[in-house]
Amino acid sequence: MALPVPQSTSVTTATSSSSNFPSTSPRKIKISCSQLRFSETKQAHLRLMDAFKGNSALQVKALRESQGLTQEIINNEQKCVQIMDNESELFKEMKHRFLTFKKDKYLENLEHFQNLAKVQKPKFMVIACADSRVCPSSILGFQPGEAFIVRNVANLVPPYENGPSETNAALEFSVNSLEVENILVVGHSCCGGIRALMSMEDNKNSSSFIENWVRIGKPAKLISTKATATASDLNFDQQCRHCEKVSINQSLLNLLTYPWIEEKVANGKLSVHGGYYDFVDCTFEKWSLNYKGSESKEEGEYSIKDREFWC
Repeated sequence: MALPVPQSTSVTTATSSSSNFPSTSPRKIKISCSQLRFSETKQAHLRLMDAFKGNSALQVKALRESQGLTQEIINNEQKCVQIMDNESELFKEMKHRFLTFKKDKYLENLEHFQNLAKVQKPKFMVIACADSRVCPSSILGFQPGEAFIVRNVANLVPPYENGPSETNAALEFSVNSLEVENILVVGHSCCGGIRALMSMEDNKNSSSFIENWVRIGKPAKLISTKATATASDLNFDQQCRHCEKVSINQSLLNLLTYPWIEEKVANGKLSVHGGYYDFVDCTFEKWSLNYKGSESKEEGEYSIKDREFWC
């Protein structure tokens, strides 16, 4: 009587000790999940055909359904193989890039990287958008050890009273422990987070993580909406572009709600800056918050200085 095959992805067969052949270690035969499913489908097909003996119409129907399921399994297997091949190629490229970095950068500057392994003393704390097209190190040329970077949706800085988040945790560490000298908030063109902010209904409760996060930028939205209300010829994209810049300045003001940031800015030990990267035409706009100029203004108002255009 035939023994049932164990339900696992490998089957071990051992050689007989009474054989004249020399003994060998057990041999493992790999069986893929798709092979097991194909075998199960075939057995089910045979059972159906046996059950419908004498009824040709039902036999034909069972045959067609079985063939359809078999083809579906084959198609799914082919898709899985293609996805795995694509992932393999992606990581091969990633491996190549890493080894190139190690050869051309790390080993060529070994002493520098060994010093970085002991301590970091970055001059900049950068808050940038998580958008894949906006990489501060690539755009601004930051090298390892030069900038402590945190990225989030729409490069927003929540006010102090909002409570803990990964962004203000990074701020606390960079300002109080690393003692960075500059905080740079970098916004950009075509920001999906700002577009979500401008599109959402203000008083509507939402379970969306994105909407609940970008709600931090609501003051910037209100300022932008008020400022663009008189310009009726501005379309939605232009309104979003306006809000992209206003939200940067709102984040600069939010930075000053943190007592340990405001104190260092007031004492001249820390400066806060805004930056706007337009990746459509590759230009960069940089400015600094004028702390003294913003001191006497009402909430939501600010004064900037040292504005520059890099193009």
